[in-house]
Amino acid sequence: MARTVIVGASVGGVRTAQALRAAEYEGEIVLVGDENVLPYDKPPLSKALLAGTTSVDNVGLLTREAAAQTGIELRLGSAAVGVADGAVRLADGTELPYDDLVIATGARARPSPWGTPPGVHVVRSLDDAHRLGTALRAGGPLVVIGAGFIGAEVAATALGMGLTDVTVVDPVAVPLSRVLNEEVAGVFGDLHAGRGVTTRFGVGVTDVREAGGALEVVLDDGSVLPAATIVVGIGAIPNDEWLAHSGIPTDGGVLCDSHCSSVEAPHVWAVGDVARWWHPVYDRYVRLEHWTNAVEQAVCVAHNITHPEDLRSHAPVEYVWSDQYDWKIQLVGRTGGDLAHVRVDGADPARSFAVLYGDGTGRFIGALTVNWPKALVTCRRALSRPSTPPSTVGDVQGLLNSARQASRPTGAGAR
Repeated sequence: MARTVIVGASVGGVRTAQALRAAEYEGEIVLVGDENVLPYDKPPLSKALLAGTTSVDNVGLLTREAAAQTGIELRLGSAAVGVADGAVRLADGTELPYDDLVIATGARARPSPWGTPPGVHVVRSLDDAHRLGTALRAGGPLVVIGAGFIGAEVAATALGMGLTDVTVVDPVAVPLSRVLNEEVAGVFGDLHAGRGVTTRFGVGVTDVREAGGALEVVLDDGSVLPAATIVVGIGAIPNDEWLAHSGIPTDGGVLCDSHCSSVEAPHVWAVGDVARWWHPVYDRYVRLEHWTNAVEQAVCVAHNITHPEDLRSHAPVEYVWSDQYDWKIQLVGRTGGDLAHVRVDGADPARSFAVLYGDGTGRFIGALTVNWPKALVTCRRALSRPSTPPSTVGDVQGLLNSARQASRPTGAGAR
C-alpha cells in the first residue's frame, strides 16, 4: 500500500492530509509534528489565545478521534531530522519510508540578534503564546520590536489586556510599510498612536540588556526604553535546514516547480511557509507566509499526488488578514511599493475604506480593505475571475462607489 508522509502538523500539513482523503487517496497517511500537542491553528497566538479570550480546544485543527476516523496516523513530539533513501528520519531514531513526501514544516520566528535574556519573547508556537501571556498579565512596560503584523497584533492585544505602557519600535517610517506604501501604512501608525501605543518609528535597536532585574532597549538615537517584557517580531525563517544532505534543493525554502513538486527530488512536495515555488503568473519563485496560501496549496498538492496524469499549477491570488483592536485589515493581490493606488471611502471613512492598486497600465492587481466586507468580496472576485479585457482600477472603484451608495439608509430618517 502506498504511503504519504507529511512532515509538519500545522495548517498546511493537516489540510494536506484531509485533502488527500477528500480526493479518495487510499494509502497510508502519516502526519509528523515536532510539538507534543495536537495540531492547532497559529493566527490566534498573537490575538485571542494570547489574550486568554479563547482556549487551546477552540484553535485545534485535528482531534485524535477525527484522525483515527479518517485514517491519519499522528506522530507527534519527535521532529524530522533528515531524509535519505526514501525515508524520513525522526529525532527518536524512527525511520518512516514514503512513496510521497510532503514538507510542511513552516517557518520559525527570526531570533533576537540582541540576545535573549529572561523577558525577551517571540510568538510562533503555543508555548510562546502561553509564556508571553503570563508575562503580559504581570504588567508592563512592554516594548515590541518590529511593526509588522505580529508586532502590531501583539501591541493591540496587550492594550486590550489592560497594559498602559506599550511601545512599538521599528526602523521603518510607518508600520506595515513592507506590504503597503508609506502614505497608506501611515493610517495604521495613527491607529496605534490613537489607542495609546507609543510609536518609535524610523529608529533602530542597538542593544537589549538586563538592568536591575528589568530590561532596557537601547535605540540608535541614544534613547533607552525600560521594559518588563520585550517581544521581537522581525520576520521568519523557513524551517528547511533539516533537509541538508537530503538531495532536496532549498534556497530560502524548498525549491519547487509550479506544481509544488521539488525541482529535483521526485515524489517530494512542499506546502505553506516552507515552500518556495515557481509562480506561473509572476514568472518567478515565490514564498508566502499566508494562512490562506497554505490551505490552497495543500489542496493543490493533494490533487497532484492523487492525479499525477493531471497536474495542477499553484497560482494563488494572495490574501492575508490582521485583526488589530476593532479593525479588520485585509489584503488581497499585490499591494504596496511604487504601485499606483486610489482610496475609496466606505460608509464611515474614519474606519471603513479600501485602497485599490494598479499596474502601469491601470489594470487592477490588488487591494487593502478595512472594515468593509463587501469591498473585499468585490475585489477578490475581480482578481480571481479575470475578465477580458482585465478589470481596471477605475472599474473596481465604480463598483465600490455603487456598493457604498446602495448601503446608505434611505427614507425620511436618512441624512
